[in-house]
Amino acid sequence: MILCSAIIFNMNKLKPIIKVKSLSKKYNGLKAVNHISFDVYEGEIFGILGPNGAGKTTAIEMIEGLRDIDTGDILIDNIDIDKNPIKAKEILGIQLQESEYFDHLNVCEILMLFGSFYEKTVNPKDLLDRVELSSKGKSLVKQLSGGQKQRLSIALTLVNDPKILFLDEPTTGLDPQARRIMWEFIKNLQNENKTVILTTHYMEEAETLCNRVAIMDEGKILTINSPDNLIKKLLKKGFKKEIKVKEANLEDVFIDLTGKKLRD
Repeated sequence: MILCSAIIFNMNKLKPIIKVKSLSKKYNGLKAVNHISFDVYEGEIFGILGPNGAGKTTAIEMIEGLRDIDTGDILIDNIDIDKNPIKAKEILGIQLQESEYFDHLNVCEILMLFGSFYEKTVNPKDLLDRVELSSKGKSLVKQLSGGQKQRLSIALTLVNDPKILFLDEPTTGLDPQARRIMWEFIKNLQNENKTVILTTHYMEEAETLCNRVAIMDEGKILTINSPDNLIKKLLKKGFKKEIKVKEANLEDVFIDLTGKKLRD
C-alpha cells in the first residue's frame, strides 16, 4: 500500500500557529539547544528530525511548556508559553513516547480522567473508535499490547480537542499494518485542520506525512524545507545511491501477504 505524499502547502497563505525565536537551553555548560528559530504553520504536519542527542526532545519539551527556557521566545497561537503556560496548554495535545497509567482504571475510565483535567466531558467510545480500540474500553492498561498502548496514548492527546498535537515517535514498536494505519490517522488529523508536530526516526514516515521537516544536530537546525525539496537539492549536488532503489520493499511484501487491517 502506497500512501499519497503530504498535502502541499502555500506558506504565503497560511499563518504561523507556533513561533520559536532564538531558543536555547544549556546543561552543565553544554548547549543542548543553540539559538534555534522557526515557525510552524496552522494545519501542517511539521517534522523534527535528528540523531539521538541532537536536541530535538529538549526543544520540543520547551515548546510544550514541560521544560524551562534559558533564553528565547515561544508563542503558541499568540500565547507566550513562558508567561502563560496554563492557557497555552489548553490547546495542546501531548503524546509521550513512554507513559505510566493507573493500573486499577480501565481504558474508558482513564480517558474520562484525562478529560476531567481539562474540565471536559469525554466520549470514550468516540475516541476509541478513532484509534481502533473500541473493543478495549473495559480492559486495564496492563492487559493491552504494546501497539494498543501506543494507540491509547494517541487517543489521550485528543481528550481536550486540541488545536496542536505533539506526537513523539508515534509508531515506535508498531507492526507494519499498525504503522500504516497510524499514518492514515495522522493524515486525518490534518484534514480536521489540526497542526501536528512529529518526531520520528523513520525517514519514510517523515517523507510520507510531513509538509516540512527541520533537521537538527548538535543543538542547531541545519535546514527546514519540504521533504521533496530537500531531496531535490541533494540530487542537484550530484548525489547518487550506491544501491538501486527497488520499486517495492519487504514491508510492502509483508502487507500484501498478511493484509492491511489491524490484528490485536
